[in-house]
Amino acid sequence: MKMHTVVEKAQLQRKDRNHSVEDAVLIGHGGYVAPIPFLWDDILISTSLQKNVLLKGPSGSGKTKLAESISEFYHQPMHSINCSVDLDAEALLGFKTLVQENGQTVIDFVEGPVIQAMRKGHILYIDEINMAKPETLPILHSVLDHRRMLTNPYTGEVLQAHEDFTVIAAINEGYIGTSPLNEALKNRFISFSIPYLKGDPLRDLFVREFPEASSPLIHTMLNLSEDYFIQVQNGLLSEEAASIRSLLDATELAQYIDPLRAIQYAIAEKLEDDSEKELVIELAKTWLK
Repeated sequence: MKMHTVVEKAQLQRKDRNHSVEDAVLIGHGGYVAPIPFLWDDILISTSLQKNVLLKGPSGSGKTKLAESISEFYHQPMHSINCSVDLDAEALLGFKTLVQENGQTVIDFVEGPVIQAMRKGHILYIDEINMAKPETLPILHSVLDHRRMLTNPYTGEVLQAHEDFTVIAAINEGYIGTSPLNEALKNRFISFSIPYLKGDPLRDLFVREFPEASSPLIHTMLNLSEDYFIQVQNGLLSEEAASIRSLLDATELAQYIDPLRAIQYAIAEKLEDDSEKELVIELAKTWLK
């Protein structure tokens, strides 16, 4: 599919910028494979138009890899925030500290990921945004709306975001410890559902990632992925069991150790419920005869 003009223009503009050595290491590595047609192109159009993008999907569906692939596409450094109930304003914006300058002790402000990304025109990736306490996130409202600005409460500086500044957030819906995004925050995003890979796109990913793996191993892992996904839909397995990331880990291990042990380490042992662990192993045994 031919690249849309607005995407091509944004890519050329952002790729033309020079980054310091420290910032260049923040540029992500690509490789994301879209599970449905037009998803990748539509997200690129949204980010090219400076829309805030919200990626919604189960754990292991590739949301972080998608963000990294966008970073690589634009050759644009990406600052990451991993949200939790302990996330506070300092983790987002930065903090004051004492430093020695010309023999004197002075107060300096160390910029956090939000301010760095805004000032430098980088990508800000907010992972598991619905894990943060609802009272923490309103500080980002002016950053995420048409103003694209922030008044730093620690310094009083009014910061206007660089024109290339881009926000990507991700959520795992319905997980323990998460909170629904309030409407004011949700309305500041364009939302995309990110399902697990299945079928031919998943096969293409496995072949690309493991060119040395045997065909029987790839065939087994693809069939297992389908079985696990069916059991998730039936309510017998949690979504973590169908994680593509975990399946890739298991496949990589299985090239060096017994495949059943690889599945146990990479998939089964991550589950909390003993009956789910047993089901994962039993399904694996049906393909590993």
